Amino acid sequence: MRYLLLTGITLMTLATTARAEPPSATDDEIRQILTERIDVHRQSVGIVVGIIEPDGQRIIAHGKLAKDDPRAVDGDTVFEIGSVTKVFTALALADMIERGNVKLDTPVSQLLPQSVVMKPADGAGPITLGHLATHMSGLPRLPDNFAPADDNNPYADYGVDELYAFLSSHRPDRAPGAENEYSNVGSGLLGHALALRSGGSYEALVTERIAAPLGMRDTAITSRPQWKGRRATGHDAGLEPVSDWDLVALQGAGALRSTANDLLIFLKAAMGKEPSPLAPAFATMLATRVPLGDGSAEQALGWVIVGRGDQQVVWHNGGTGGYRSFVGFRPSTGVGVVVLSNTATEAGVDDIGLHLLEREKPLAPAPVLRVAITMDPARYDAYVGTYRLAPGFDLTVSRDGDRLFTQATGQKPIEIFPEAEHRFFAKSVDAQLTFEAGDTARAKKLTLHQDGRDHPAPRVGD
Repeated sequence: MRYLLLTGITLMTLATTARAEPPSATDDEIRQILTERIDVHRQSVGIVVGIIEPDGQRIIAHGKLAKDDPRAVDGDTVFEIGSVTKVFTALALADMIERGNVKLDTPVSQLLPQSVVMKPADGAGPITLGHLATHMSGLPRLPDNFAPADDNNPYADYGVDELYAFLSSHRPDRAPGAENEYSNVGSGLLGHALALRSGGSYEALVTERIAAPLGMRDTAITSRPQWKGRRATGHDAGLEPVSDWDLVALQGAGALRSTANDLLIFLKAAMGKEPSPLAPAFATMLATRVPLGDGSAEQALGWVIVGRGDQQVVWHNGGTGGYRSFVGFRPSTGVGVVVLSNTATEAGVDDIGLHLLEREKPLAPAPVLRVAITMDPARYDAYVGTYRLAPGFDLTVSRDGDRLFTQATGQKPIEIFPEAEHRFFAKSVDAQLTFEAGDTARAKKLTLHQDGRDHPAPRVGD
């Protein structure tokens, strides 16, 4: 779950040409990757890698619990795992399907109080649990009444009352099942609805149905006494400590905390490497798929699947204000990978995870060293305005004295710095903005450069 300029999963394709697989990366090779990422490029404070292979598993770690805490991270360090939580939510759904508690085509409204009346899209049927688990519900990424009181802990005050108010007032603009759109509110709603059906909280549902049966002792939402001295501190892209996140109504979208050792247990069960009472539910997760993008990827229940044949990889990533996470496996090789970082850089951990699953998949390039230039602040006025990235999702550029800021809908302002004429960059997140001058004194559009993609946004207001 990403509360940055843009949110959601970036689809990554894998080559499909048959070839002999290179040997697995050695501990020294992985440690070198982590050393460069942390000590050289300063893209994290601490990273833990866990690998499952046909002959066993191993943990390779480098870095510290926090910027100012020299204790080393390891396989028992507790991280926020963000949207990897969605895989647990989908597994809870699959398990409840196996138990006969619900069905994929059960309307989510049947699990909610009668006072919550969800409006369908014109001429459309209801949103089902299957729609929510595959991001085919037609619900937006975030609810339109999402207005954090504290941008450093943005989900803490979004409770059940706010969720129900959104559901009762919102009418989707397309039918469920028509189009895939990554939705944090949809996943959060799924977790909430399943918890209601189970008769307890979302955390209790995950603990009783998943963590306890699998023996995952460090996977939870609420802090536990045994975590003392093992919890990592999150950091922003500038390597400054940030607050952990607390989710209330939308816990199913990204509230869990876990360790590399616990997630290796989870992956072994998902890969069928060890007997598990959840084996039928794991199979159900992969049995339901919808195409993504150009058809080179698929959305299963919770999992994203990229590649074809022997090159297929099953994975999910996650991110909060101070953490990045990756879990994935490759069925053809029997290799699974967990990567956890206590820093919210865009380089994150996805490329490390995918590289270890397919050795020819390159790592992210070294970051560009960006240096702010001196610019007359009066020139900032040309860039001030509102720019539309997508319906309901704007970037607002504002000036505060000699400083320039950009703010995405529902997110906190981020200061941007000039690096060239019409081009600015952020320090707290790996994103850049290029403004296009118009015939007037105001820029007529901007382009957001983030996650390796360019996102044009025309000016829609001053």
